[in-house]
Amino acid sequence: MPLTKSNVHIIHVGNMNNKGTQALFKSDVHTIRNTIKGDVFITVSTTDVEGVKGLNLPLASVLPPMVDIPYEKADCFAKKFGCSRSDIKYKSFALAAFIYMFIQIALSVFSITLAKTGLKAFYRAEVIENVKKCDIVVSHSDESFKESASLLPLNIYWVMTWWSMLIARTWEILVAKSFRKPVVMFPNSVGPFRTWVGRCLARLSLGNCDYVLIRDITSYKIVDTLGIQSCRILTFDTALLFNSTCEKVIADFPRPLLGISPGIYSHSMSKAEVRAYIVAHAKALDAAIEKYGFFVVFLPHYVSNFEYDDLEMCEAIIHEMKNKERVRLCNTSSVEEFKFFLDQMDIIISSKMHPAVLGASGYVPILCIAYDHKQTGFFERLNMSDCTLDIRNVSSEALLSKIDYVWNRNDQLRASLKNIIPEWQKNVKEGIKQAIMPFIKRK
Repeated sequence: MPLTKSNVHIIHVGNMNNKGTQALFKSDVHTIRNTIKGDVFITVSTTDVEGVKGLNLPLASVLPPMVDIPYEKADCFAKKFGCSRSDIKYKSFALAAFIYMFIQIALSVFSITLAKTGLKAFYRAEVIENVKKCDIVVSHSDESFKESASLLPLNIYWVMTWWSMLIARTWEILVAKSFRKPVVMFPNSVGPFRTWVGRCLARLSLGNCDYVLIRDITSYKIVDTLGIQSCRILTFDTALLFNSTCEKVIADFPRPLLGISPGIYSHSMSKAEVRAYIVAHAKALDAAIEKYGFFVVFLPHYVSNFEYDDLEMCEAIIHEMKNKERVRLCNTSSVEEFKFFLDQMDIIISSKMHPAVLGASGYVPILCIAYDHKQTGFFERLNMSDCTLDIRNVSSEALLSKIDYVWNRNDQLRASLKNIIPEWQKNVKEGIKQAIMPFIKRK
């Protein structure tokens, strides 16, 4: 049956400097258009307006969210005035932005009231209009609902960061429900929630979704313990659907190729722990080069230009290595180029989620240094739990032992991925279709 023009509004879209976020967003847009198949009018609310516009996707409008994320506003302030995240100026601005969130919420309540009475809204009027006229609101694939990471300690920095994100995420859902719009959360990891505030916000936000799509079993259980009554679908990561269109010719690197995307969560480890992490990688990679003849390609995933971002971690590890002639740093300019490089590797080591997901979709065996259940859950469902290493247990010996394991089973792991991943990709498409099509109008 032919479809009328469909209006989809996407919320909770993050920073496009994160190549995983970029892959997820492009996959979301592509999947929505392919699923609905009719004339699809897509609008977006994002904290990175210019970044999303720069992707040149078929989007009708790209606008800011109803409520800004304090740490992202503070990051912009820091880059403008040249201060670090540890400076008192940064922390003061972040606190001011946190307080301003509640003023934004009050302003949006007033504007929504005006819009409902037929008058023109004055605060984020275009965003309100997009929500008002859409058929469905989609919460972008990623990890919008959590407090810190399950394998890392909780600290005040992460408490405030995630509380502010949860407030902003929850408010956007409540705005959609105020106009009686269906809300579908695309595949996300959920939790952990370590405070009563986090749990309350999670119940309020997820409980107001019509469908909740979840990408790992631990997250599914967390949603169950919260008592959420929304329809739930256990599926897989949307980035599995991302395909690179890059036609760049890779440098003539000698084989075998070991790709590595090292990284850590900001403020999650002490300086001594970061130093130990760097040295462990350097020693293990040197040993692997000498043992197997690897050529190591460093592929930073998220370059924020703040202390200990992925690029700085790559440079720090290389600095500590002896076999620098067997190393290249490739700071790719797009997720297409990043994915293209990953697909050429013989094995990959990743401390981040989406280099692992993008590598797996290219059938490349992966060693994952895990900081969260979203990573361990992904590998458990692949039946590859032995290809993970807890970030708290990283040492040069443990890392080299895991490299041995993955490399010695390279063919077996690659064959298993070729068998599993296509089925997962079909599952994601079917899950999204099941969740959104009931709300799309037909003639």
